[in-house]
Amino acid sequence: MEDRTPEVGAPDPASFYTGLVAELYRHLRSADPDPEPYARFVEVSGEPALELGCGDGDPLLDLRARGLDVEGLDASLDMVERCRRAAGDRGLDVVVHHASFESMDLGRRYRSIYLAGPTFNLLPDDETARRALERIRAHLEPGGSALVPLFVPEPVPPGDIGSSRQAVGPDGATMRVTVVSADRDVAERRQTTVLRYELVRDDEAQVVERPWLLHWFEQDRFARLAADAGLSVHAVLAPDGTAAAPDADTFVYWLGAPSR
Repeated sequence: MEDRTPEVGAPDPASFYTGLVAELYRHLRSADPDPEPYARFVEVSGEPALELGCGDGDPLLDLRARGLDVEGLDASLDMVERCRRAAGDRGLDVVVHHASFESMDLGRRYRSIYLAGPTFNLLPDDETARRALERIRAHLEPGGSALVPLFVPEPVPPGDIGSSRQAVGPDGATMRVTVVSADRDVAERRQTTVLRYELVRDDEAQVVERPWLLHWFEQDRFARLAADAGLSVHAVLAPDGTAAAPDADTFVYWLGAPSR
């Protein structure tokens, strides 16, 4: 029996990571985030801290397990609820907010704000990114800092259309994500990949298809957006912590709020 629910429509991070996608996300992601760089960032920049796009709790809960004062935020209510359940399973106390980056209004400020991966690339356009940076600035204490990983996605090779990544759950269920199609608009700096998520258990299948949008920034463009939001650029780093090359496709912005 197949329950097939195609959901191709306007890409939206809050609605993408819901339902079946939220359930399968942890099992099908390409890699687990390493908590070490974010723990070091919080230790250097200071507490309290806020993890944006915390999803179902990686690496937020690892940082909480170390005793760091870190809260989380995600636009998907499904992910927020999964994160809270995972925290309870680990006996951890954690505050997780349900809000988008560009609309968050949490009523407090933080010494450190970070994204544990290039989740900022999910924002659909420069205007939304600018508003998100303004909200980050508004939530930083004077002299606080933010860590924003970014990347320029490679075009999806034609041979990858129809390719799948698969995992088997503890109950023997098969979980699968498949690339259905891809569209790249260089002028708008957008790439939309339609992904099919499947959960097959016994003779029943759940299937959804959703568009996954990535919007990218050149380094100088992102620096201008940050400056417009009142943030200064402390450093632009490569993944290994060294200075990023000006033409790098993967880089991390270390941003700072004015000291007063």
